[in-house]
Amino acid sequence: MKINLFPFAEYWWFYAAFTGFVLLLLAIDLGVFHRKAHAVSFREAAIWTVVWISLALGFNFLLYQYALWKFPQDPRLLAIPGFDPAAAAQVVSLEFLAGYIVEKSLSVDNIFVFVVIFSYFAIPAMYQHRVLFYGIMGALIFRAIFIAMGSVLMQYHWVILIFGAFLIITGIKMMFAPEKKIDPNKNPLIRLFRKLVPVTQELHGQRFFLKEKGMVYATPLFITLLFVEISDVIFAVDSVPAIFALTSEPMIVFSSNIFAILGLRAMYFMLAGAVDKFYLLKYGLAVVLIFVGLKMVWLNDLYGGKFPISLSLGIIGGVIALSVALSLLFTKDQRESENGGQS
Repeated sequence: MKINLFPFAEYWWFYAAFTGFVLLLLAIDLGVFHRKAHAVSFREAAIWTVVWISLALGFNFLLYQYALWKFPQDPRLLAIPGFDPAAAAQVVSLEFLAGYIVEKSLSVDNIFVFVVIFSYFAIPAMYQHRVLFYGIMGALIFRAIFIAMGSVLMQYHWVILIFGAFLIITGIKMMFAPEKKIDPNKNPLIRLFRKLVPVTQELHGQRFFLKEKGMVYATPLFITLLFVEISDVIFAVDSVPAIFALTSEPMIVFSSNIFAILGLRAMYFMLAGAVDKFYLLKYGLAVVLIFVGLKMVWLNDLYGGKFPISLSLGIIGGVIALSVALSLLFTKDQRESENGGQS
């Protein structure tokens, strides 16, 4: 029997408080630390990466401690035969960690796309943080909508099977399909926007819009932001079902997803120049998507309705760590030189 440990009717205050906390962090980020446009250095990005990861792990620890305190006092849960409050609290913590790792790993694909987008539109480094900041704001809204929809749809077993099959197919395509070049001008939404709103040929500082002779113009910086948002919606189609494969708790999906997104900008500025070195990571991510898809369509039923989260975490962490290690051990330049020597 599936049970919701954190029903929305009882934990609406958490969603409100958590959203307020996130907005406060973003306000401090933009209003204090990035008030003036500047190119984010590797050192600054690394510090912020540590900060965001520490916040996520700290939140997970507090969530675990709260569950340890709350579950033994919840008569609804204690009425369930065989319910173990301590074991349930541990599962909650592991599910958050697994969801965070999956979303954080899938974010590397976002970083590669961001690199291509900024290069395509020739966005200077000093303005990239502003684009990503508002891109993250939009991502938070879209993820919240996707997660709310997912929490409703995932109550139906046939939807779980469809999502699982979709993740398996996506993983297989990621593993074998050739990479496609990104051309924002061919995107139908970008083309529609250009028909509705005039766009300036050049950047105007960090402004997204400007008004000249009574007309409102969008700048290339806003077109860049629009494409970043479109890209994130596409990635969310993969990542949200992947986390729902690890936990059926919307609160865990929401919080782990949001924390991973919050650290995306810092991770971009830290890895943008080296993202090509992790060329085998996409195969690791493909294996992870296939695994979580199999978990939804087969493994959960095989294990009586719930594949052990500790085993899931070990598989996911092991696959991602192995793909990163192999990328660094057998570099892309080394592989290309060996292939060139054999031809």
